[in-house]
Amino acid sequence: MIKILVVEDDKALNDLVCAYLRSAGYETTACFDGEQALTAMEKANYSLIVSDIMMPKTDGFALTEAIRSANADIPILFMSARDDKPSKMLGYKIGIDDYLVKPFDLDELVLKVGALLRRAKIHAEHKIEIGNFVMNAEERSAYIDGNELPLTAREFDLLFKLLSYPKKTFTRSALMSEFWDYDSSATSRTVDVYMAKIREKVSACDGFEIVTVHGLGYKAVLK
Repeated sequence: MIKILVVEDDKALNDLVCAYLRSAGYETTACFDGEQALTAMEKANYSLIVSDIMMPKTDGFALTEAIRSANADIPILFMSARDDKPSKMLGYKIGIDDYLVKPFDLDELVLKVGALLRRAKIHAEHKIEIGNFVMNAEERSAYIDGNELPLTAREFDLLFKLLSYPKKTFTRSALMSEFWDYDSSATSRTVDVYMAKIREKVSACDGFEIVTVHGLGYKAVLK
């Protein structure tokens, strides 16, 4: 079972978050400050950390820095009453993966936890499996119902990027910056052409579709 460490000094909220995550199928451990969390991480392996910022002894920022000095990959989700831009920017700068502002919807918390765990698995295994579709980044291969897809290198990279972040919209300019050289003659129309080719090649996939976000770009949506 996936283990999640919940670090929150408000006992009532800690109990509520732990209970809700357990109801979603996760195993939880409760800690009430950063020092307790670091001690807990010495005794067990966790797949994800959910942490408050403002806590006694060791706050969320110091906790994140301590975790990142030893583990660059474990997902960290902040849940905090601090809704100011500097706090969010500092959090992301030192290595958190997502940020929830209190009060938050518990269903949203579970969705974010699931998304972070999925990305962590993709990062660790370099593999995506959705329905009848399998994509392996190390082998640079993709299959539908066991049949290999004839993807070009750029098509592969574009598709892997979209599927690594389902529901996230990538603008045409962002995709051009990442997958085409700056001195390239590629235009936004070039991105559209590639997406049309990718859509055609994955049309038999039963687990996702590539959606156009009008005026912006593209995103992968799970069915």
